[in-house]
Parts: sequence; C-alpha cells; structure tokens
Amino acid sequence: MAAEHQKSRESSKRKRIHKQESEGKGLISKKPKLNFKQNNSKTTSGDSRRKYTKNVLKIQKRDLQMHTKKQEEVADAKRLGRLRSKELAEARKKKRKKHYSLEQELSLLWEKMRRRNISKEDRSRLVSEALEKMKGKISEIASSHVSSRVLQTCVKHCTPDEKHSVFMELRPNSIFLASNTYAVHLVTKMLDHASKEQLAEFISSLHGHVASLLRHMVGSLVIEHAYNLGSANQKHALLFELYSPELQLFKDSAVMKEKSLQDVISKLQLQRSSVARHMTSVLQPIIEKGILDHSIVHRALIEYLSIADQTSSAEIIQQLSGSSIVRMIHTKDGCRLAMLCIRHGSAKERKKIIKGMKGHVSKIAQHKYGSTVLVCIFSVVDDTKLVSKIIIQELEKDLKELLVDQNGRRVFLYLLHPNCARYFGPDDLASLSFSIPSLSKKSESDVDGSMENNITSESDSSVTSIHFSGGGKKESLLRRKELLINSGLDEKLIDACCEIVHSLLRSNYGKEVIFEVARGGADGVLCATLGEKLRGLHEAIASMAALPKLDEAAEEHILEQFHSSRAIRKLVLECPDFASILWDKALRGKCDFWCKGHSSKVINAYLESSNPAVKELAKGELQPLVDGGYLTLPEPKDLSKGSKQ
Repeated sequence: MAAEHQKSRESSKRKRIHKQESEGKGLISKKPKLNFKQNNSKTTSGDSRRKYTKNVLKIQKRDLQMHTKKQEEVADAKRLGRLRSKELAEARKKKRKKHYSLEQELSLLWEKMRRRNISKEDRSRLVSEALEKMKGKISEIASSHVSSRVLQTCVKHCTPDEKHSVFMELRPNSIFLASNTYAVHLVTKMLDHASKEQLAEFISSLHGHVASLLRHMVGSLVIEHAYNLGSANQKHALLFELYSPELQLFKDSAVMKEKSLQDVISKLQLQRSSVARHMTSVLQPIIEKGILDHSIVHRALIEYLSIADQTSSAEIIQQLSGSSIVRMIHTKDGCRLAMLCIRHGSAKERKKIIKGMKGHVSKIAQHKYGSTVLVCIFSVVDDTKLVSKIIIQELEKDLKELLVDQNGRRVFLYLLHPNCARYFGPDDLASLSFSIPSLSKKSESDVDGSMENNITSESDSSVTSIHFSGGGKKESLLRRKELLINSGLDEKLIDACCEIVHSLLRSNYGKEVIFEVARGGADGVLCATLGEKLRGLHEAIASMAALPKLDEAAEEHILEQFHSSRAIRKLVLECPDFASILWDKALRGKCDFWCKGHSSKVINAYLESSNPAVKELAKGELQPLVDGGYLTLPEPKDLSKGSKQ
C-alpha cells in the first residue's frame, strides 16, 4: 500500500512539473509573436490614418463646395427678393402718391442745386427747371418731405417773379399748409423772403384762423413767425383775433393804434366780462397743450391778466408756475409774465418755479430778460435757503464767466447794489414793480410796506436808486444779507475778483463788478465780515498799478487803459482805504509821470475826493502839478441842477 501510494505521488509530481514546463514554454514562445503583431498593427494603422484623412478632406471639401453653393443660392434669392420687394414698394408708392415720379426727378435736381461749389448761373438754371416741373402742382406736393425741401431751396435762390408765382400758388392753401409738418417750413421760408405786400396779404388770409392755428403745435409756428415779422398794426390785428369776436370786425386804424386791451375796451365800450370769457376759451387750450414758447401768446396772457378777475388770474398763475416758466423768459412779455407769477404766486408756486429752473440757471443769467427774472426772485422770495441751494450754487459754478458777461453780472450787481439805475434801466426797474390789478389789493395786505419813490444821489455821479417793496415779508436788507453773506457767495466773489483782477478791470462789464466788490457793496455790506479779504483785493489792484510801463508792451498799462482807469478812479472816490493803498504802493513820487492821458483821471480823483484824509494824502505832491497847469482843480457841482436831473 505504501509503495502504491508512493508511485501515485511521484506520478502526480511529474505531471505538475511537466505542466509548469509546458506553461513556461508557452509564455516564452508568445513574446516574439506579440511583438510581431504590434509591428504589423503600426504599419497597418498608419496607412489607415492616411486613408481616413484623405477621405475626411475630400468630404470636407465637398461639403464646403456644397455650403458655398447654397450660400450663393440663398444670397441670390435674397437679392431677388429685395429687388421684388423694392419693385413692389415702388409700385405701391406710385399708386399712393400722385407725383411720386416728379419727386424723384426733383430730388436729383435738388442734390445738384444745393451744392456750395456750384455757380450762380447753374443754380438759377436748375431752380428754373425745378419750378417749371412743379408749375401748377406746388400746393399739392408742398406737404411732401422731399418736395418741401426742394421748394425751400428754390424760394431762397429764385428770382422775384418766380417767387411771386410760387406765393400765388401757395396762397389759396396757406392755412392747410401752415398745419403740415413739412410744409410749415416752406411757409416760414416764404414769409422770410416775402415783400411787404405779400406779408400783408398773408396776414389778412389768417383772418378767423389765428386762434385755431395757435392751438396747433405746428400751425402756431406760422402765427408766431408772422407776428414777429409784421408791423405794429399787423401785430394788433393778429392779437385782436384772440381778444373778442367783435374786435375781428374792426379794421379802423385808430383802434389799431391802441396799445393795451384796456384802452381798446374803453374806446369801443365793450363788456370786460365778455372779452375775458372769450380769451379764457382761447388761451386755456393753449396753456393745457403747453404751447408757451411764442411771444404772441405771452402778450395775450399779459393783456388777459390786466382784465381778468382775481380767481381767473390766480388760476393762470397756478398753471404757469413750474418748469414752463423757463420756456417763456426769452421774450420781454414772457419775462414780465414770469415776474408776475413770482410776485403774486404763493410760497408753493414760487418753490415750483425755482425748482423748475434747476440746471438752467447759468443760461438764464446770461440772457437779457432771464437775468431780470433772477433779480426778481432775489427781491421777492423769502425762502433764501431754497434760493441759495438751487440758484446761487449754480451761479457759483460759472462765477468767473458770469462776472464778465453783459447780463450775467447784473445778478451779482443787484445783491451788491440793489436797484441801482447805473446797472438797471428804467424798463427793468418798472418791470420789477409790475403787478396784476386784480391781485394788487391782496398783495398789499400780504406785504409789509408800500412802494416808495425815494431818490438818492451818489457823490460820484447823480445816479438814482428807486426803492420799492418786494413781494415777500422779509426786509430787503435781511434777505440780501442771507443771499449774499450767509450763502458764502461774498467770499467767492472776492476770491474770483482776486484771481481774474486783470481781465475784470479791462472789461467793459467786469469793471463794474470789481468796483462794487472792492468798495464793499452798497452800505458796506461786505466790510463788516470780510475786511481782510477786501484789503487783499485792494493790494492786488494796487500791485497791478505799480507795475512799470513798458514801451513795447502788448497791452496798455492798467492806469492808461480806458475801462480800468475809470474803475480805479471811482474806487479812489468811493473807498478811502483803497485810495491810501494805491497811493503808497503805486503813485507816491510818480504823479508827474501819470498826469497825462487816461491816467490823469486817477490822479485828479485824489483832488476830487470828498474825504479830507485822501485829499491831504496827495495834496503836497499834486499842488505843484496844479500850479504848473498839468492838473486842473475840479469845479464845484451845482446841487440844484443835479437834483433837477
């Protein structure tokens, strides 16, 4: 048993060894086979990749060609579609527009005639050709945006006979054309180039249509244009259309000469209430539509307020108060209308008006009438914090530019020297006190004080200052200090004058600002708090005067220049502190050099001064010049004669 078991163990052992050897041989023999297969796969994969790449390139090239062909087909289809749609549009336009082909011909001629480098002969030939094509059809094609431009150019460059023929064709349809968006420009161009007879004929054709056209956004432009071009009688004729139906029947020249509506009512014995009702029905739609830019509307509103009752006047002021005021102050009557709204409006309405000016204050200040409106705000509105926050802050942004501006300076001159006739004309001072009759009793009860006609004369020139009560409850001096000093405007004014002292003194308008600032304003309003700063300004002016005179200088010396010499002379007469600084710094020991020309006025000012200290300061040096005939003593002023003036 043991031997058999031993044999079976040996046989199984040999089987295992044989199996291991056979497996090892198999592993050894498979390696080169594997390497051989890998090398073959590399060669076959490279060839397949090349074939694949060639196939892909062929496919891409074929696809690109097909895509390009499709794009070309799509582009051709789109081009053909556009051409078809254009042809259809042209066909529709020809059906819809009677003179479409004529307009196309005229546009080609217009492109040639409106060039700048064309000769007059060629342009007149083209204009005549265009007018010949349009003959008999002008009123029909004038409402087109193309033909209207062609006609405007033709009217501008055509002969008087051709212009007359165009006018005669347009005249029967002038009311319709005046309301058209494009033809209105042709009508205004015709009025600009019309003769007196043609203008009178056109204004007469507006009879009965003025009120309706004024309610139209486009037609109102024609009425305004004719109103501005017309004579006084023609303006009255247009205004009478707005007053009353009865007035449309009167063409009497004596009635036309009456300036105000009140005079017309009293002369024709009309009922005031009837006229007021008719004007309300005419003006109310105009105000509601916001057509407030035209001077004829401003004039009509002024006349309406002169006859309206208290309730109607208050309603008009309430409707106008706000940003619409800015659109009205470019005319004289619009300016007065704005001041009436400020003067008689409530605190809430005044606040709306001031807020409506936000962003436009600088532009308003540089306007002839706009600056007067700002002055009215300074003289009436008690809410000085609101005025300082909106108006004065915007003025400070363009302070240097406004100081040398003809109109912008007046806003600051009012705060420095209120109601001075040197800076404000009689019309300006009268408009500041203008009031509405129906609201005057109410304003008198609200305002402390009444209108004063005190006339004061200044020492240097008999300039009158008219004092009148403002529309507010504050005292004018308190309101002025709050606007000028509490807002910080006074310091910025002095700093600006120090920075641009050279240009201010040489400017025709800036010299008055620097004079008022340097002397501390009327009643010395700046001297109490800014004495040191004013002294710095005095020294800056004196330093410029102390500069030596150069023979070949580009500008005249400050003492010899026309405007600066007169400003310095007035400062010597009005401000003793400046006179002493100028004498010590620039004139002491040099008077014999400056006693000729414009500079002699500065030297003479020391002799003319009413201050004994100033006279005594220069007496020792100037007396020999007087004795030598280089200077003349001033003649005593006739006070009685000056008071009469």
